[in-house]
Amino acid sequence: MSHQRIRFVEARTARTIAIVGAITLLIAALALGIAIGTVFARSHLGEEQALMSRRSYEIEELGRINASLIELTPRVEGLSAKVNELHDFDEHLKAAHGTNGPSGVHDVPPLPDSEEPAAPLDGAGGPALPPRLCDVERANGGSSRQRLKSTQRIIDCLNDQVSQLETQTLAHYASYMAFPGRNPAPAARSGSPYGNRYDPFTGHLSFHPGLDLVAPTGTPILASAGGRVVQAGERSGYGNAVDIRHSNGMVTRYGHASRLLVRTGDYVMPGQEIAEVGSTGRSTGPHLHFEVIVDGAQLNPTPYLALFKRKPNAQS
Repeated sequence: MSHQRIRFVEARTARTIAIVGAITLLIAALALGIAIGTVFARSHLGEEQALMSRRSYEIEELGRINASLIELTPRVEGLSAKVNELHDFDEHLKAAHGTNGPSGVHDVPPLPDSEEPAAPLDGAGGPALPPRLCDVERANGGSSRQRLKSTQRIIDCLNDQVSQLETQTLAHYASYMAFPGRNPAPAARSGSPYGNRYDPFTGHLSFHPGLDLVAPTGTPILASAGGRVVQAGERSGYGNAVDIRHSNGMVTRYGHASRLLVRTGDYVMPGQEIAEVGSTGRSTGPHLHFEVIVDGAQLNPTPYLALFKRKPNAQS
């Protein structure tokens, strides 16, 4: 997605992060196995009291190592889940962009241009060397004490690498969370689509700048993406309405609500309840009027919603 202002993780980057995460867990498990094997291989050593003292130290160190692994494992699992989510969304974006042609240009979300690259740090430099990986071989030699210390150093190294991967993923994930397209009313059914239609009040042809989602009064309305509420209140034609600014000029609008649950200035997360379906304003019955606005232009929300639909094989 090198031509987009909102940068998402590429499939290649996603695969790299996922592979590194898997390798991290394998190395950690191997390191712990080496340490455990070291402890139980010492049964033939010296006098009983010295052996018990060494065993006590080794068991204590194993406890620390095990605690470090217990802390590391959910971090790697959470990182892997985020990467998989980003990878799936990246595939949807590429598939949508790939269908962009003379006959399908209106079906593809108009994605913003890419961000400017970050400026280099002042005074930074040095030789270009490959990254140093956690050296599991160091845990194979020396005394049991040395092996345990080497194992702990490997765990610390793995923690550092996972932290770096989390930092890299966070920027991509934040952009993903701020991208609109999640269904704002999953319990609703489709009503009037985006585009020209016969106005329900005048009977004349008019332009409908959003998508109507029909549901009973009081049905929850959810934020389609994370962002900041820039308007919450009465809006001409929309009744009670909420506008949420997401990123790079992208806004979603939710109209005809019976009740608003957020105020101007609030920050919301994707899927957070922001209002309830109603029939306020210029409306013939309870429904949600949903709009996607990019750089002031009201665009068809349907392609955005399609990006977040689960694949059939992903449903349980």
